[in-house]
Amino acid sequence: MLYFAKWKVAAILAVCLLGLLYAAPNLFSARQLQGMPDWLPHKQVNLGLDLQGGSHLLLEVETDSVIRERVQSLEALARSVLRSANIGYTNLGTQDSAVGVTLRDPAQADQARQLIRKEDPTVQIEIQDGGRILLSLRESEVREMRQSAVQQAIEIIRRRVDETGTREPTIQRQGEDRIIVQLPGVDDPERMKAILGKTAKLTFHLLDTTTTPAEAREGRVPAGSMLLPGEGSRPGTTADYVVRKRVVVGGERLVDAQPSFQNGQPVVRFRFDTQGAKRFGQATQENVGKPLAIVLDNRVISAPVIREPILGGEGIISGSFTTQDAQDLSLLLRAGALPAPLKVLEERTVGPGLGADSIQAGKIASIAGLVLVVLFMVVAYGLFGLMADIALALNMVLLIASLSALQATLTLPGIAGIVLTMGMAVDANVLIFERIREEISLGRTAISAIEAGYQRAMATIIDSNLTTLIAAILLYIFGSGPVKGFAVTLGIGIITSMFTAVWVTRLIMVSWLRRRRPKILPI
Repeated sequence: MLYFAKWKVAAILAVCLLGLLYAAPNLFSARQLQGMPDWLPHKQVNLGLDLQGGSHLLLEVETDSVIRERVQSLEALARSVLRSANIGYTNLGTQDSAVGVTLRDPAQADQARQLIRKEDPTVQIEIQDGGRILLSLRESEVREMRQSAVQQAIEIIRRRVDETGTREPTIQRQGEDRIIVQLPGVDDPERMKAILGKTAKLTFHLLDTTTTPAEAREGRVPAGSMLLPGEGSRPGTTADYVVRKRVVVGGERLVDAQPSFQNGQPVVRFRFDTQGAKRFGQATQENVGKPLAIVLDNRVISAPVIREPILGGEGIISGSFTTQDAQDLSLLLRAGALPAPLKVLEERTVGPGLGADSIQAGKIASIAGLVLVVLFMVVAYGLFGLMADIALALNMVLLIASLSALQATLTLPGIAGIVLTMGMAVDANVLIFERIREEISLGRTAISAIEAGYQRAMATIIDSNLTTLIAAILLYIFGSGPVKGFAVTLGIGIITSMFTAVWVTRLIMVSWLRRRRPKILPI
């Protein structure tokens, strides 16, 4: 146990050196780090929302809109099927989350049911008296659609937040239809609310040129078309468009969107996938000379005339954009559309002043804990206690280095985990030193007592640290927010303390023994 191979010594020294290198950036400001060589580590510990300030949002996913869209699709399905089969009907419309239609000939009810079920086997069909048919969704389908909408919303929010460059955001589900979003260091919460809350549903439609917007506003909208508001050619003005309901290409086919400039004006360049490019090319080829409406969240942002077929799958969205608008729209299109609108239920902004107070309190607690542990070890174990204190200092360096390298987020509970780690870091040394004392009292020599102390205390050290590490892992898996921050620092602290207590302290002790060769141990 007292013999150290050269490769082991080199490995221990290398780990300690790497720890110093990765922990060092936390001593400098971001501006000072920019002037350092690129080959040196530059990563610093990320501070959580409670330490550096930021925004806390509680969002609600309006899943009813998803159900409403699904019911509307059933209405379109019923209209298409009945017209194709030349089945007369009246009073087609939605009622209480269902679609109702009355057949002119009640005897055709069974035929209509078979045709509709062939197109959509999942729909529930009820035939009532007088040829009335009700189409509704199954409860299991409604429940699955709501759960899927929330999960998709979480994924889209995560993509949008990542696109903005926010480091270490917290995005998690709360209850059935709510999402908590914590954004450390965000200094423009209004812009983040606008980015997260925008549905960003992009679709391409042909304009209906058979009816003017003025006629449509009077209620004369042709079947299969809809009246949508649009952005005017001049900022601050709006115009209406009569747009065909049929979607030429949907935004889900986009694979990329980037801000750009055309004729000195901000625009957004987009690119479709293979299938989207094929559809877009076919639509533009068949409708040369006709206007194509680009619709974002049920608002026409541009309606250019198709001058020639666009076969490359790429295009440009132009409008009254500012540079920031073009950047935000590109971000939203890259991240994808939300399955349902989001509603901000709660918003809290944590100022950096509160975080500064927390950091100061954490510093005081950490320094006080470190001083007390150092003094106790020196008083209780003398020179050996001083060796343990050196290992403890290295343990703190390795802990900070690990947090920096892994880009883990340090929260106020995380600081509590560091303070707890200080006390736990010397546990292994206490077990070893007490065992060495027992061996000396039994009459062993100095070297024999140290060797026996390490051998017989190792099982207890592994057992105690392993059980604590398992608890930290479970806290991280099942915990959330602050609990995870505590679990991260505690888990990393256990691993680094095992290394410093068992290997670093022993290396220092062995080096001292070889030089001094004492007959009596100062413990």
